[in-house]
Amino acid sequence: MILNEDKALKVAEFLLQIKAVKLKPNSPFTWASGIKSPIYCDNRITLSFPQIRTFIRQEYTETILESFGKPEVIAGVATGGIAMGALVAQELGLPFIYVRPEPKKHGMGNQIEGFFEEGQRVVVIEDLISTGGSSLKAVEALRKQKLDVKGLIATFTYGFDKAHQNFTNAECPYVTLTSYDYLIKKALEENYINEKEWKSLQEWKNNPEKWK
Repeated sequence: MILNEDKALKVAEFLLQIKAVKLKPNSPFTWASGIKSPIYCDNRITLSFPQIRTFIRQEYTETILESFGKPEVIAGVATGGIAMGALVAQELGLPFIYVRPEPKKHGMGNQIEGFFEEGQRVVVIEDLISTGGSSLKAVEALRKQKLDVKGLIATFTYGFDKAHQNFTNAECPYVTLTSYDYLIKKALEENYINEKEWKSLQEWKNNPEKWK
């Protein structure tokens, strides 16, 4: 879900400007799953640009309050959600914790790092959503520790139907600052891509497994 179209386009513009997103429909990337992808997204690059980092932090903060109310804890998903999660927690004056992909195999064996208490309201911070699998593993880990997950927020989503279905099945509301659709719209407007490339990018979104 996107709350504000103008802001979604602004975030998309920033991602394109700093090359946090690369669009290469004629020379696609290969994901670990083997899927050919015309897009590569690394939102961690936003952390290196203070003005953009500040804008995105403020958008996270406003969107959290509007969508979920003020939580008691912010939880970042390792690793992409840790830095922005800590910045958002600071902005809101809240405790911060983060969730590993799996429990540590040494020491205390923690999967969740930081101090928290059962029943606390938590909002989860992620950098991007593809199928939602890794994000929802973090949600599950928090729920196992009896935290009250109010929802999840990410910078970017590919907008796959599978992700929406996975979040629906997990009964976890989610919202993102921008999306693939807004990104390629802005890319076309700003001449990062041409009309033919836009059509190819749209075809990938509709059927990534059979694209190319």
